[in-house]
Amino acid sequence: MIYFDNSATTFPKPKAVLNRAYYASRYLGGNPGRSGHKMSVRVADEVYRVREKIAYFFNAKPENVVFTLNCTHAVNFAMKGVMQSGGHIIISSLEHNAVARPAYALANSKQNISYSVAEVGDCNEKTVSNFKSLIRSNTKCICMMAASNVTGEILPFNEIAAICKKRGICFILDAAQGAGVLDIKLGEGINFVCCAGHKGLYGLPGTGVLISDGKYKLSTIIEGGTGATSLELEQTDFLPEQLESGTINVPGIISLGAGVDFVKSTGLNNIKRKEDRLCNLFASQVKKLSNFTVYRNDNKDYAPLVSFSYKNANSFEVTEYLSNRGFALRGGFHCSALAHKTLGTEGDGLTRFSPSVFNSEIEVRKVITELKKVNNIGI
Repeated sequence: MIYFDNSATTFPKPKAVLNRAYYASRYLGGNPGRSGHKMSVRVADEVYRVREKIAYFFNAKPENVVFTLNCTHAVNFAMKGVMQSGGHIIISSLEHNAVARPAYALANSKQNISYSVAEVGDCNEKTVSNFKSLIRSNTKCICMMAASNVTGEILPFNEIAAICKKRGICFILDAAQGAGVLDIKLGEGINFVCCAGHKGLYGLPGTGVLISDGKYKLSTIIEGGTGATSLELEQTDFLPEQLESGTINVPGIISLGAGVDFVKSTGLNNIKRKEDRLCNLFASQVKKLSNFTVYRNDNKDYAPLVSFSYKNANSFEVTEYLSNRGFALRGGFHCSALAHKTLGTEGDGLTRFSPSVFNSEIEVRKVITELKKVNNIGI
């Protein structure tokens, strides 16, 4: 099967990622931070090296790199940690449910929390203006994605972060679709970056990262064993242990370190350039098909994914058809109710094409040929 569902999880993984995961499972048998024996200390050292790699990659300090289960886990830690004392939060109209559902839950928690949705406009200036117009005196946080998981549109997150810095508002960036393809750094208003380790950073599933600039202290939503301050019933109050209750995913974390190495050695620009080329080829050819609609505008910038619809069948049917012919794409609503409401695609959803650096132009042309058949004779 030719895999074009990399916005969900990148596949295949670089060989070094698989090798390091095996190495960790085979040789790193101790539990980091839980014992004083040599095996435990060795694992802790290996995990710390990965913290250092990620910290360098995002311009952070190693102690402010927290390992999580996934990006959703990281977003929940950040949003709920910042907002537990009440206030107002703003999100965008394209947000994934990883942001939209926590905002909704917080607003219904009887903790004097409210949220607003800023419409993503037809240009970045309009989007920035829409965010600014919603800021109130009690606005405590803005949380938004770097790029839409539905359309790939890159949002003006740096501009919004600069506004937050000027007004003393916490800014949380959901980098699920940005890390590994966009140059994302802490600073200049970005206080937290939430990442999926298993997407553009090429780690194994079950890995995520929350990176902080250290300015905001989070309240916890999970408490438990941290390997530190064990005689106290109160949760450890310093990072990363404060937010890493329980045993961490050592093989996943070690694999993530190799994934970051792969991205650095390959080069962000090189990865994005190749994936953009494949997306542009796909989009340009599908736009020519009379029964298909591609959800891209020429005046906007996009992360490497393309969503489209077919007027004679819904996205689930299109995805099933392509799957039966050897192509893995994603159909449906992509865990993003707000985005589909904004796009007007709540009825049939969209089919998403998302290549990785390991895909080829030949593979892209093969799926285009299949879509041409669908356009002419149907499913």
